[in-house]
Formats: sequence, structure tokens, C-alpha cells
Amino acid sequence: MTLRWYGDEIKRRARAAAARALDQAAEYVLEVANRTVPHETGQLQDSGDTSLDRQRLIAHVHYDTPYARYQHERLDLRHKPGRRAKWLEKTLQEEANAVRSFIEREIRNALGG
Repeated sequence: MTLRWYGDEIKRRARAAAARALDQAAEYVLEVANRTVPHETGQLQDSGDTSLDRQRLIAHVHYDTPYARYQHERLDLRHKPGRRAKWLEKTLQEEANAVRSFIEREIRNALGG
């Protein structure tokens, strides 16, 4: 009887699937967050982007204008209907289960499950 070890291949597949899933999940969070980002000229929304650290398996969603943090954190600012402060934080809280499920499904599928 021969025993074959596929552990290294399974780890490689799982890691690759996790990286792909994190990248796609970050894009999803950005897309949903953009629906409630404060919007006057569109510059803030257009500055939204994602990045992925494949080595550490960490995805980032960020907005890159000088006033992005100010707009995000200030609860006393007025926004157009449907727009809000804390848009990114709230989106991640609201979509956490969907993101988690998506990542789990992608990894499971990559492993043939």
C-alpha cells in the first residue's frame, strides 16, 4: 500500500484561494461602501481603492483624499440623502457575514469541497 501526501499542494491551493477571495471581497466592500460615501464632486468616491498583501493575507479598502478621514470620522457633518459618515466602517460591519461566507466558499471550492 502506498500513501501519498498532498498536504503541501492543499496548503498552496488554500492560500491561493484565500488571496483571490480576499481580493474579491475587498472589491465588493468598496463597491458597497461607494453607495453611501459622502458625495459632492465624486473625488472622494473616485479615490477609493483596494490592496492586498498576499504574504500576510490581508486586504485593505481605503480612500485616498486629504479629507477622507475627516469625512469618515466626523458625525456632525451633513450629507446628502443616502450618504453617511463612517460609510466604510458601517459597510464592513453590515457585510461581514456575506464577506466571511464568500471567503469560506471560495476556499472550500478550491479544495474540491
